[in-house]
Amino acid sequence: MSLNDTVSAERIHIGFFGLRNAGKSSLVNKITNQEMSLVSDIKGTTTDPVKKSMELLPLGPVTIIDTPGFDDYGPLGELRVKRTKKMLNICDISILVTENLKLTEEEIELLNVIKDKNIPYLIVHNKMDLLGSIPNNLDNEIYISTNNNIGIEELKIAIGKLNPNKKEIHFISDFVKEGDTVILVTPIDSSAPKGRMILPEQLAIRDLLDKNAIALVTQVETLKATLDNLKNKPVMVVTDSQAFSSVMKIVPIDLPLTSFSILMARY
Repeated sequence: MSLNDTVSAERIHIGFFGLRNAGKSSLVNKITNQEMSLVSDIKGTTTDPVKKSMELLPLGPVTIIDTPGFDDYGPLGELRVKRTKKMLNICDISILVTENLKLTEEEIELLNVIKDKNIPYLIVHNKMDLLGSIPNNLDNEIYISTNNNIGIEELKIAIGKLNPNKKEIHFISDFVKEGDTVILVTPIDSSAPKGRMILPEQLAIRDLLDKNAIALVTQVETLKATLDNLKNKPVMVVTDSQAFSSVMKIVPIDLPLTSFSILMARY
């Protein structure tokens, strides 16, 4: 499975937060090595959260999130702040970007929200090129300059060392035990990708294998024969939603039946 195939639920979400014009977007562009976010000296340039998928070693596939300033005001500004707070609910790592050596009351308020949610975090002091000398980094505080490319690589390393509170996510394995048999009905027709299986089918097979369960893959036309030939009754049948009505006529009423779409929706 490639990086592009990695579903959002499996990526580590890293959010960049802070006041307006603290340099969040400039820093995100440096981290991603792309012009992901619009950068301007005008406060409030970032008006909506911006997401970018990438790979950041040693964490692997991640989603980088650039957020509007936490100190925005006015009717629209309040909405932006609400969206920023909402992003904290999906973040596994939070980066608080500040242009101050000492956090302001608003930044302390934001940091307390991050701590209350038990999110691993770093405080990143930006624009340190304006100082005569740059202080030494602390355990969870790093001093950088996006303008002069100071401390960017050190920041990436520090982010990689954080231990995100990532909950273990199951696609199907929480429904089965080791040794259980699950039948996966995967129709092959003109709409199916040639030479490969679609992502939900891949996820189901891999999750069952990780559980040491047995995944039997068949088509609608061979489903009855598959059921008849089994010595032990399967614990579940999973089918493509387009074939659900046909499969439902074949599967015994006492055998649990669901679809890849339903599993994907809860995932």
